[in-house]
Amino acid sequence: MATGDDVRENVKKYYGTLLETSCDVQTSAPSCSVPRSPLPKSVKDALSQVHPEVTKKFFGCGLPFPAKLEGCRVLDLGSGYGRDSFAYSKLVGPSGHVTGIDMTEDLVTASRQYIEYHQNKFGYKEPNVTFVLGYMEKLNEAGIQDNSMDVLLSNCVICLCADKKAVLQQAYNALKEGGELYFSDMYASKVIPDHMKKDPLLWGEGMGGSLFWKDLISLAHSVGFSTPHLVSSSCIVVYNNELKAKAGDINYSSSTYRLFKLPKSRVMTQATVTYKGTVADFPDQLDFDSSHCFKKDVAVEVNGTMATILQSSRFSPDFKIEISDKPDTSSSESTPQYCHLDPFLLAEKLGYSVAQCSKTKKEGCC
Repeated sequence: MATGDDVRENVKKYYGTLLETSCDVQTSAPSCSVPRSPLPKSVKDALSQVHPEVTKKFFGCGLPFPAKLEGCRVLDLGSGYGRDSFAYSKLVGPSGHVTGIDMTEDLVTASRQYIEYHQNKFGYKEPNVTFVLGYMEKLNEAGIQDNSMDVLLSNCVICLCADKKAVLQQAYNALKEGGELYFSDMYASKVIPDHMKKDPLLWGEGMGGSLFWKDLISLAHSVGFSTPHLVSSSCIVVYNNELKAKAGDINYSSSTYRLFKLPKSRVMTQATVTYKGTVADFPDQLDFDSSHCFKKDVAVEVNGTMATILQSSRFSPDFKIEISDKPDTSSSESTPQYCHLDPFLLAEKLGYSVAQCSKTKKEGCC
């Protein structure tokens, strides 16, 4: 496998000079984003107000826009030309702040040129977004302090990084307790072989560096995160015949997961939770992930992990939480079953795939 420095230089060249617009990407990744539910009006409005030149240079693969960002301190990992960062700056409002970090100097410079435009567009007295040059694996070196961020967001860039454990560890460190990493990325249906990881074009397209989806779970646990929650997923179509041949029988998905930094000292017990309908844009129900849909004023039993997430995160005021005396058994299983986290099963279940996509035909799971 290529070294981290080799990978970075290849990605800088690929996205800094070789790709002019999202149309140049050889897969459906930039256009295959299919949210589980219709985008909230606030997100649509924010995206529509981003400068057209910035939008044209968007290379992401998803729509990582979680609910309730107002007032949050947000870090956008791999901010590129800044499309998502500027949309986040609208969503967090004047009391929040967004920091975009990217390792490509040309992209950071280009993003900074549009800060004043969006400040005026959103009617802010002061800009609430900054862009810094640095690496996701070395956030401290870029001036990002530990325990300083409420939400970390990322759109199809972790697959471009060689040391994914370092990325997740740095993300965990940067988050405040109760904070979350909410990100879209490319995932593979099986472990990527070493010869594919050495191919510059495959890596630039995200195919050579995509994680086997199950490996995300073990990596998340190893750095301290809770078990990932799968939000949405769709199949990725490879247009280029040469790349398709190189990929062989490996399928790819564009999937969004959310990971939380939970309190280290916590008692895991089941709970009954009731959504109050108080999150903006979601008065009737809150789709938390593909497995949890909370309807207003409807009590739902949840396991200890979900209870802790709702208690310790920014969603705490939006739920009535009644702790049960039942011990949580979900975390004590000797072999946890993660079928509900399989992005390919979810894409197939929801029909979020394109006709040309050869999605998984396997029956069963785990």
